[in-house]
Amino acid sequence: MNDRLWTWPNALSLARLLGVPIFLWLVLVKQDWWALGILVFAGLSDWLDGKLARMLDQTSRIGTILDPAADRLYIFATLIGLVVRDIVPLWLAVVLVARELYMGIPLYVLRRHGYAALPVHFVGKAATLCLLYAFPLLLLGAHSGAWATVAKVVGWAFTLWGTGLYWWAAALYTAQTRQLVRVGVSHGELKGAEPRP
Repeated sequence: MNDRLWTWPNALSLARLLGVPIFLWLVLVKQDWWALGILVFAGLSDWLDGKLARMLDQTSRIGTILDPAADRLYIFATLIGLVVRDIVPLWLAVVLVARELYMGIPLYVLRRHGYAALPVHFVGKAATLCLLYAFPLLLLGAHSGAWATVAKVVGWAFTLWGTGLYWWAAALYTAQTRQLVRVGVSHGELKGAEPRP
């Protein structure tokens, strides 16, 4: 892993980040098809930047921050838009934001004891993936027709599953943090770990 800033994967991640405010505006003004088009681009660029990073040997520290940051911002931008449009209830936003705020506690404890962020956990990845699928489906479900009804049902299934996994991942990160602090693993073993999703 290197410290290069200007790489093709990082450029794609940056383009994905720049699309977040445009996407949110499109959702708020009910231009759902354009918004979904940006989500498709975001999903494809997410896959492509990882592929390019490995293929061109351009994995970088900034890339390990930009990539999950973009995913998280798309999730929250969609969530804001869906709450404002009354497609999802406010309690769902509170539950997901509370999880993010809670995760600041283990991260603070890790930093206080000289550790880097924990490596990405499969459960956290699965939660993020579920939510990235869920919210566009709920956006589609806000329309009328049989396909919209199916999208709404599947979207809510992904939403509930993803929210549960999100909190399960938080519990796993908390347990890992507690174990690291208790056992006193050397600082070098966690150096360069990716930020958790």
